[in-house]
Amino acid sequence: MKVTIVGAGAVGATTADNLMRREVAEEIILLDIKEGFAEGKAQDMSQTAALLGFDSKIKGVTNDYSATAGSTVAVITSGIPRKPGMTREELIGTNANIVKTVVDNLVKHSPDIIIVIVSNPMDTMTYLALQSSGLPKNRIIGMGGTLDSARFKYQLSDKLNASAGDLNAIVIGGHGDTTMIPLIKHATWNSIPVTDFLNEEEQDEIVNKTMVGGATLTALIGTSAWYAPGAATAAVVESIVRDQNKLFTASVFLDGEFGLSDITLGVPVIINKNGWDKIVPLNLSEEEKQKLHKSADAVRNMNNVLKEINVL
Repeated sequence: MKVTIVGAGAVGATTADNLMRREVAEEIILLDIKEGFAEGKAQDMSQTAALLGFDSKIKGVTNDYSATAGSTVAVITSGIPRKPGMTREELIGTNANIVKTVVDNLVKHSPDIIIVIVSNPMDTMTYLALQSSGLPKNRIIGMGGTLDSARFKYQLSDKLNASAGDLNAIVIGGHGDTTMIPLIKHATWNSIPVTDFLNEEEQDEIVNKTMVGGATLTALIGTSAWYAPGAATAAVVESIVRDQNKLFTASVFLDGEFGLSDITLGVPVIINKNGWDKIVPLNLSEEEKQKLHKSADAVRNMNNVLKEINVL
């Protein structure tokens, strides 16, 4: 079993570290375009094996996609963050070209691969990966909703003074500060609705903090987060490799579900050896449905840039 991670930066390396510690794959390939960068990260992680007691192997390579041949799963973290003065079109254009090149190379060497997209803007990059790869829709997964849901549970656990593991809560919609939808009316604490413990003001506070969770960390750290994104990505990969049938929110292609088509958007799905296996229906209120369609409109606007810059 081989897993490839493209991009040896903080998120990619943290994903690899989580997978190795849990011995999810026999071999992990860490690939980066910077000479020696992935090789150095791989050696550093390998030197923890004797201390942590795992047997997974990791190999770092510089832009050598032949080393990825036969991968079951690949994670794509490649791309650049938006810089001051950079337009949305410039960001999407730069990252779209990177992601498209990576996807083409991965599929060339592993035609049966399942691809997990982390690169931003994530929903749009997931849509691009699906359209450009020719892979079945169930083998392209955008990770964002898994991370957003973990952040939602953190905010709930902090407010309720509860174990995060006792909470069930999901975020749907686009992976963005204004497009995600934390479903607080559906969240439970060991089957008890969290709304039994929280007034409306507290509920609104948790939702708002969840939506700006990534931006809050960027302001505190000075760069994007990596521990939770890496752990969320590793959890999705583990559910694929170990055929766990876990339910995550992930950005997947919709073909009529929730009244939406020709878009990749965060919805609850079962993740197993097939990639995403099925979309789980939700009994949404009219207000929640409106928010989901508004989120979809915003993501479509991002997707349209792909056509404007002739990437699709």
